[in-house]
Amino acid sequence: MKKHPDQKPKHLNQAQRDLCEALATLRDAGEIETFMEDLCTPAELEALVDRWRVVRLLQEGLPYRKIHDISSVSVTTIGRVARFLEQGAGGYRLALSRLADD
Repeated sequence: MKKHPDQKPKHLNQAQRDLCEALATLRDAGEIETFMEDLCTPAELEALVDRWRVVRLLQEGLPYRKIHDISSVSVTTIGRVARFLEQGAGGYRLALSRLADD
């Protein structure tokens, strides 16, 4: 069984913080895109892109089946993204609100 995210070993918490600090140094979407292409495998990057696309489609109020038809993302993943959108740490909502402000 996977451990709960709050039970990560201390070195992983620090490594996650280090990664976040590296991302925060990047100045624009182009720099972040370049970093992400170096950091992630094509499959990992595709998974991240899929999740963000699902967030945007959920925000539009589309039903899960319609999102699946548009994106080919599994209904299980759509449900997981929806759960984190509603009950997660708030990162999705923060990014959505900042994009809306632009």
